[in-house]
Amino acid sequence: MEMMTFPRYSPDDIISYLRSHVLAGAEARNLAKGDVFGSAKPEVLHMIYMRILQKVYGIRLEHFYMMPVNVDIIYPQIFEGFLPVCNLYIHMERLLPVCRINDFQIADVLNPKTKRTARFLSGLLNFVNFREFRREVYLDLQLNYKSAMEKHQQLETANREAVVKLEKLNTVPVEHQAEVQQLTDNIRELEQLLRQEYRRKQAALQETISQKKLEAAEGTRKLNDLKVTMASLKEEQEQLKSKIVESPEELKNYKEQMKETVKKLKKSKQEVTEKYEAYRDLVEILPSCQMEVQLYQKKIERQGANVERLASVLSEVRNLEDQIESAQIELKKWKTDEISLKRLVTAKREKLSTAEMKITKKREDAEQHKHSVFEYCNRVQEKRGAVYDKVMAIHKEIQQTRFKIQQLNENAEKEEMKAKEIYLNLKAALEKHHDSLIKTAKSYAASREDKIAELKKWLLRVQSPGSSS
Repeated sequence: MEMMTFPRYSPDDIISYLRSHVLAGAEARNLAKGDVFGSAKPEVLHMIYMRILQKVYGIRLEHFYMMPVNVDIIYPQIFEGFLPVCNLYIHMERLLPVCRINDFQIADVLNPKTKRTARFLSGLLNFVNFREFRREVYLDLQLNYKSAMEKHQQLETANREAVVKLEKLNTVPVEHQAEVQQLTDNIRELEQLLRQEYRRKQAALQETISQKKLEAAEGTRKLNDLKVTMASLKEEQEQLKSKIVESPEELKNYKEQMKETVKKLKKSKQEVTEKYEAYRDLVEILPSCQMEVQLYQKKIERQGANVERLASVLSEVRNLEDQIESAQIELKKWKTDEISLKRLVTAKREKLSTAEMKITKKREDAEQHKHSVFEYCNRVQEKRGAVYDKVMAIHKEIQQTRFKIQQLNENAEKEEMKAKEIYLNLKAALEKHHDSLIKTAKSYAASREDKIAELKKWLLRVQSPGSSS
C-alpha cells in the first residue's frame, strides 16, 4: 500500500473534471486555468477543496467557520479570520493520506505552488473517481442482496407451505373422515359377505360329503346283500346237487360256469372295495383341504385390503413426488442465485481489500452489516441443507414404499395362482371320482341283472329235465 501511486493529470484535464463533476453553476463557468495554475488564487483553491470535502465527507460550509468546542481559547476573536483556513487544513490533512498524499502542509493552503497543487488535485480527483465507481458497485451489490433476500423469503414461505401440505397429507382431514369411515364400513361388510359365502359353500360341501358317505354305505349294504344271496344260492346249489343226478359233462360245464361267475363276482367285489377305500381316503383328506381353502380365502381377503391401501398410498406418493419436484426446482434456482451472490461477494471483497486500511465510522458500520449478511447467508445455507436432507429422506421413503408395493403385488399374484391350481385339481379329482362311482354302480347293476337272468335260465333248465323224468 505504501508503494501505490495515482496518475498525474494535466491542468486541462483537471479543470474540465472540476467543471463537470465537482463545481456547479456560476462557480464552474467562472473557473479559469489561471486561477488554479500559474498565478494561483488561494480563495479559488480553498473553494475547490471545500467542494471536494462536501462531496466526500458531507461537510457543510458553516462548519468551516465554527470554533472547536474541545479547545479552551481565551480570545476567540483573534481566530475569527483564520478559522476557515485552519478548519480547511485540518480536514484536508485528514483526507489527503487516504488519497496517498502524505506531505500536505499549511503553506499549501496559504501560499500554494503550481506543481504541488497539480499533484494534490490529481490525487483528490483520482480518489473521487474511485469513490464514485465503488459507490455504484456497492449500490448494485445492495440491490442484488435485496433481491436475494426477497427470493429467500419467498422460498422460505414456499417451504413452509410445503411442510403444511405434507402435514395435511399425513393427517386425515375432518371433511374426509366420513369417507374413510364409510370405506372401512364397506370393507367390513365385504368381509362379512365373504365369510357368509364361505360358510354357505362349506355347508354345501359337507352336505355333498355326507351324501357321498350315504351312497358308499348303501353300496356296502348292497354288497353285503349280494354276499348273503350268494351264500344262499350256494346252499341251494348244494341241496339241488344232492337231489338231482346229472350227466358228468353237464356237471363239469355247470361247475366251470359257476367258477367263472365266482371269479367275476370276486373281481367285482375287489374293484368295489378298492374304490371304496380310495373314496374313504379322499373323504379323510377333505378336512385338510378345507383348512387350506380357508387359509387361502383369508389371504385373498388380506390381499384385497392391501390393494385398497396400495391405491391410497400411490395417490399420496404421486402428490409427494410432485411437491418434491417443485421443491427441487426451487432449490436449484436458490443454489444458482447463492453461487452467483457468493462469486460477486468474493470479487467485491478482493477489490475492496486494497482500500480497507484507514476507514471511517461509516465503513466500520458497513463491515458490521456485511458480517451480519454473511452470518445470515450461512444460516440460510444451514436451513437449505436441512430442507435438502428432509427431501432426500422423503425420496428414500417413497422408494421403500414402491419396493414394498411391488413385493406385495408379486406375492398376491403367486398366491392367487396357487389357490386357482388347488381349486382346479380338487374339482377335477371330485368329478373323476363321481364319474367312476356312477360307472361302477351302473356296471354292477348290469352285471347283477345278467347274473340273475342266467341263474333263472339255469333253474329253468334244471327244472325241465326233472319234470320229464
